Amino acid sequence: MRRLVGLLPVLFGVSLLVFFIPRLVPGDPATVMLGERSSELQRERLREELGLNRPMFLNFGAVPESGVSGLFDSQYFSFVGGLFRGDLGRSIFTFIPVRDGLMQRFPATFELALMAMLLAIAAGVPAGVLAALKRGTVMDTGIMIVALAGVSFPVFWLGIILIYAFAVNLGWLPSSGRIDVTLAIPPGTGFYLLDGLLQRNWAFALDALRHLVLPAVAVGTIPLAIVVRMTRSAMLEVLGQDYIRTARAKGLAARTVTRKHALRNALLPVITVIGLSFGSLLSGAILTETVFSWPGIGRWVYQAISSRDYPIIQGGVLFVAFMFVLVNLLVDLSYGLIDPRIQYS
Repeated sequence: MRRLVGLLPVLFGVSLLVFFIPRLVPGDPATVMLGERSSELQRERLREELGLNRPMFLNFGAVPESGVSGLFDSQYFSFVGGLFRGDLGRSIFTFIPVRDGLMQRFPATFELALMAMLLAIAAGVPAGVLAALKRGTVMDTGIMIVALAGVSFPVFWLGIILIYAFAVNLGWLPSSGRIDVTLAIPPGTGFYLLDGLLQRNWAFALDALRHLVLPAVAVGTIPLAIVVRMTRSAMLEVLGQDYIRTARAKGLAARTVTRKHALRNALLPVITVIGLSFGSLLSGAILTETVFSWPGIGRWVYQAISSRDYPIIQGGVLFVAFMFVLVNLLVDLSYGLIDPRIQYS
């Protein structure tokens, strides 16, 4: 409960940053909407309709007329008031509620982030353990070279290479989108893979999975490399402890020593890295979503930044910040399950 209450000042600070920083960038939404040839009168009229002509933080000019309450008649406090009502505003250009836009795009981002992290964990943790057990050998060197390459390759370049190899040349996997345009999208949660499995629509689920593979591999390479390196470092530290030597001296099987005694004690830093990586992926992989035409949050917010659509920028970034803090809270709570010695006071 203390951690949940602690979210409030964090989100308040994020709301300040996400409100003011976009307005420091040169550019005017009214000019973007009406064009450079529009008159100043037309632009001023549009600013008034959108509420962009009001003071940004405090309205000192309204204090003599309406008292202290007029002081908060500003763009920022209107934005905060909407947050308490669950209203993130409407897009300046499409007039679609930001909340609806988030609900449409979050399933795509969550599916992609979850698939990427599952691939990173499934391949990264065993590879890191193997590299630690084979320290100094050719296998250890090879695994670390692959991990270093995973961090070094630009995501957009890797995405283009994957499309060229597996979509263009081999034709095994689709190159863009979430689902084939010839398939009807059944009503459900918006998580295509989950909807297909729950409704036993195997063709739909398989096609959704095929569309997930390439972008998940592309965006998961960096988390995979980080997980490999962190697992190896943590395992090397644990393998040198006295209790590991004692377990081996007692005649326990090597697999038991590695799995029950070494890996479990090495998981805390690995879990931390996984949580941070997953939180970052939930913010939307802009480059990956652009290369694969993936309709996620990152690409949506990027387009809003280009067009100065303030409500989408504010709502999108605030939602991402909330998800990031929530994931880190869950990671902190998981420490007690992994290591019972950890107590929360």
